[in-house]
Amino acid sequence: MSFPAGRAANLLLAAAGLALLVVAPFTGLYPVFLMKLLCFALFACAFNLMLGYVGLLSFGHAAFFGMAAYYTGHVVKEWGFDPLLGILTGAVGAALMGLVFGAIAIRQRGIYFAMITLALAQMVYFFCLQVPFTHGEDGIQGIPRGRLFGLIDLRDSLNMYFFVAAIFVVGFAMIQRTVHSPFGQALKGIRENEARMISLGYPVARIKVMAFTISAGLAGLAGATKSIVFQTATLTDVHWHMSGEVVLMTLIGGMGTILGPVVGAGVIVTLQNYLATIGSWVTVVMGVIFVVCVLTFRRGIVGEILARLGWR
Repeated sequence: MSFPAGRAANLLLAAAGLALLVVAPFTGLYPVFLMKLLCFALFACAFNLMLGYVGLLSFGHAAFFGMAAYYTGHVVKEWGFDPLLGILTGAVGAALMGLVFGAIAIRQRGIYFAMITLALAQMVYFFCLQVPFTHGEDGIQGIPRGRLFGLIDLRDSLNMYFFVAAIFVVGFAMIQRTVHSPFGQALKGIRENEARMISLGYPVARIKVMAFTISAGLAGLAGATKSIVFQTATLTDVHWHMSGEVVLMTLIGGMGTILGPVVGAGVIVTLQNYLATIGSWVTVVMGVIFVVCVLTFRRGIVGEILARLGWR
């Protein structure tokens, strides 16, 4: 995505985003709500790397999100890992899972790719239901937030918020840099015309596996962070509903855009938070919003705004 004023406009937008992150907890919004929003925004951005830039719809990203939460919860609670080291453990574990899953699924396209990723994710769900370290339906409860580097008490909500915000910024910057690198241009080329990229000599299968691994690792980073924030890791995190939610976030915000998944995550998390009193009807409301978005602005919120402003 390029702006009329070029690099200066990009830097201005980045500065505005950082300023918003800094002032957000002082505007009356609950830090826990903001942390949940940032975790899901990072999750959606990671998913968008596959759907928006490679053109592959994965229904299995909940496996990486949820397993990273379990990895982090276990090593922090049982092994006494520092919270940052625990989160990195979860992210690396998710990336390794992504490498294996990608190698299995990546040679398929369209609905076949989506179904393979869904099947692999369901295997992970039933694995988590059975193995002892996940504690089955109870999940891992009481994950300690601990102290960052032994100094900063993360039990304080404000300290924890800025820790989560820093993780989000790092993850978002990694995605932004990946998209605008030569590797990112190769991903877009594969999305637009895979046969042509093969004819030009690009190792398409290897590139897609690398993209899948990066996406899985960043999704794991989001899930691992969420487990520290809420001090729990449960089957909800690996359920296929979670994969459906991240698809919804990406499509509402605008797939193939940098900021779209962030906006989409903000919309969905806000609805879930402020409409929680209506119970299961919140799902119906989100479904209606999704239908309206598809019918009225198919590019998503951010995609439609950029199209109307004439920005690429």
